[in-house]
Amino acid sequence: MDSQIAAAAHALAVGDPLGALKRVALRDDAPALALRGIALAQLGDLARAKVLLRRAARAFGPTAAVAHARCVVAEAEIALVSRDLGWSAKAIEAARATLAAHGDRVNAAHARYIEVRRLLLIGHLDQAEHALAQAEPAALAPALRTAHELVLAGIATRRLRTKAARAALARARRAARRARIPALTAEVESTFRVLSTPAARLIASGTERLLRLEEVEAVLASSALVVDACRHVVRNAGTVVSLARRPVLFALARTLGEAWPGDVARDTLVAQAFGGRLVDESHRARLRVEVGRLRAKLRTLAGVAATKRGFALLPRRARAVVVLAPPLDGEHEGILALLGDGESWSSSALAVALGASQRTVQRALDSLASAGKVQSVGRGRARRWIAPPVAGFTTTLLLPSPLPID
Repeated sequence: MDSQIAAAAHALAVGDPLGALKRVALRDDAPALALRGIALAQLGDLARAKVLLRRAARAFGPTAAVAHARCVVAEAEIALVSRDLGWSAKAIEAARATLAAHGDRVNAAHARYIEVRRLLLIGHLDQAEHALAQAEPAALAPALRTAHELVLAGIATRRLRTKAARAALARARRAARRARIPALTAEVESTFRVLSTPAARLIASGTERLLRLEEVEAVLASSALVVDACRHVVRNAGTVVSLARRPVLFALARTLGEAWPGDVARDTLVAQAFGGRLVDESHRARLRVEVGRLRAKLRTLAGVAATKRGFALLPRRARAVVVLAPPLDGEHEGILALLGDGESWSSSALAVALGASQRTVQRALDSLASAGKVQSVGRGRARRWIAPPVAGFTTTLLLPSPLPID
């Protein structure tokens, strides 16, 4: 390695992409192309960075296995940042194995964290934890140790383990300071703010208030019957009934939960569950059928009693009923939660992250665009969707991951 390449690599390692570019901007050999690509990626020019890294990988060829693997890892990180989730996991696994076999433990560890971050992004928390358990954080450099702790904090936050999340972020903050990379420090501080901003609304006995993640965790651990409008489940004392695939039943459960301990008129239930404005006998008949189905689904948690004017929710063991709602109500909260990270997403990446069909996601995006909540950039396969984050709120509870069941 010549002195210019070595100096550029060191500049990138300490978070100085402009310093790296000054040394290799006019060179077209394979190492220089790779370093230029990484520098441009750090500066945010992801499209040009990807082109340069692919040129570098071709220039290195099959004989330079380690250098080629490093290019694959760098391109995978660009794909992750640009929310292109369709890349092959096998390619980065092979690159990680090559780097580990040749003793490049730093870049092998970096490749592992890219894999784990992708799993976290699409809500595969168990797989992310399993992959993370194979890492050895004590042997990592400060920058990678920061990445390790940030992933731990992300998993803990998704699982609503706020104490563990705070501890991981405190370790990440110390590691970021040792790394002396401003972007890492900023990422840690941004993640810290998630824990102190409103994450949900608590609706109980006709009143509502905003909750932080710690308070949400306390509500879910309480003895109350919780109708969770963030995950579309009803839970109490460790028993969880999912109504995510039964939107009519969940609409009934939420309406009854918000009215507890009172009842809800039949016409109101019809309007909330079926969207009907003019209620006739067919609506009332359908309501009776759906209430019967709701009784069957919630039989271990609550009953649904008929009253003179409608129906009321009767918890079996809980002494209170509360509704946990998103901080801001609206359709397609999951898509808005993902777009709320400030990155640009393709419809295919959103479909992967949400576990939905791409056509369903496209229809939802069109609806959100008509309402002015999202906007698209580019055309065809290059089309990306963006949305401004909601100031003062966190959308953690709306991201794809299971709520704790314990």
